Amino acid sequence: MGLKNIVKSANKGIRELDAERLVDRFAQLNLTPLGEVAVRTKVKVCGEVKRMTMKPRSGIPSMEIVINDGTGQVTVIFSGRRHISGIEHGGCLAVEGVAYRERNNTVFLNPAYTLLPYSAE
Repeated sequence: MGLKNIVKSANKGIRELDAERLVDRFAQLNLTPLGEVAVRTKVKVCGEVKRMTMKPRSGIPSMEIVINDGTGQVTVIFSGRRHISGIEHGGCLAVEGVAYRERNNTVFLNPAYTLLPYSAE
């Protein structure tokens, strides 16, 4: 890394650097970018787990996971689940299903999912 690149990266914010890292990480998988997900259409997307919470929905325990690929983020909800083995912060998750909008968030409800290796390289 040359001096020019060091100065350039020092001027960027942490969020910009993280977004670039994620875009580079998932570009080779050729899946739909999260920022381009169309609702009511079956898509396959992937991203890094940024947040995991337990929230009851209609009295049923639900695990909510926010994934991000640098172009955007989506919420993945697994109804009736308190924990899913293998899914952890910083891990990679590919989901396939139909997205919908809920309070300005793109949401997948009980999608098919695949755990991806930590490094996409």
